[in-house]
Parts: sequence; C-alpha cells; structure tokens
Amino acid sequence: MSDWQQKFEAAVSQVRELSEEPGTADLLQLYALYKQATAGDVSGPRPGPFDVRARAKHDAWAKVHGVGREEAMKRYVTLVTRLARG
Repeated sequence: MSDWQQKFEAAVSQVRELSEEPGTADLLQLYALYKQATAGDVSGPRPGPFDVRARAKHDAWAKVHGVGREEAMKRYVTLVTRLARG
C-alpha cells in the first residue's frame, strides 16, 4: 500500500469526524476527488435536470476528469486537512 493510499484512507475516516459540516462546494469537491481516486473518470450519462443533487455530483466529478488516482488522493488529503483546521 502506498503512502498516499494510507493518507487517503485516514482522510476518509477523518472527514466523518470534522467538527463542522463542510459547505456545499467543499462537499462536492470531496465527492469528486473520492470518486476519481476510487473509480477513475466519470462514467454514465449526466442525470436529468430534475435530479439536481445527482447532476451536481456528476458535474463535480466530471471537472476532475483525467486527474490520476494518486493526484486525486493528494488533493483529497489536502482538502480534508484544510477543513479539519477550520
């Protein structure tokens, strides 16, 4: 297991214990980076306009299209570290 994989897994656990709920933009970024790190590039059709939540998540994930797995992990860890500091 790589060093970044370990840090990523620790950050995934840490995000559940944040003292404050992240804002919508941060939550979408966390989602997108997590999906990119674990599943790769976005797949499937874009949800319809009436499924606002799914569409926002899909769009956030699509914005990190092409980012490598390790880079997505690094960005996720960096974001969680920033959020934990408040």
